[in-house]
Amino acid sequence: MEPIYIPQLLKAPAQTETIAVKDFLPDLPTLTPVQGQIRVCHRGNYLQVSAEVEAIVNLTCDRCLQHYNHRLVCHTSELIWLVEASEVPETMAEELELTPEDLVESLPSQGYFDPQDWLYQQLCLALPQRQLCDQRCPGIVAKSDEQADKGVDRRWAALEALKNSLN
Repeated sequence: MEPIYIPQLLKAPAQTETIAVKDFLPDLPTLTPVQGQIRVCHRGNYLQVSAEVEAIVNLTCDRCLQHYNHRLVCHTSELIWLVEASEVPETMAEELELTPEDLVESLPSQGYFDPQDWLYQQLCLALPQRQLCDQRCPGIVAKSDEQADKGVDRRWAALEALKNSLN
């Protein structure tokens, strides 16, 4: 996916570009390619970006530490405000005072929109915070004493023999 030059969107039919997605994202380890579409609409002073994509990822259960496959579905949209280049700070100060208006996504109106980076961010946000292979997952099952005795690591055999001779 190539970055989109924002002023070029004004010349597109209905000022909209639809991108078909069927590719692996470099920084997101998925088992299947990310498939779906991204739609970018220029609305004068903002971009309206939406995506309907899905992929399968391999996750690790937080309870039992087993790997499981998860269908990652992302149906999202976002407004990205367009600002003049003079309004974009060159460097960030050590301390920056923010207003609520500063807490929105913005891009320079004469800049580029990177759909691949945006899609990566949306898919990362769609990953489940609590990764469970099953809602009834019991977690790591502790071995009983009988099972533990049968599976003695041979490296501890000498210590086990000493322990038995002292008893």
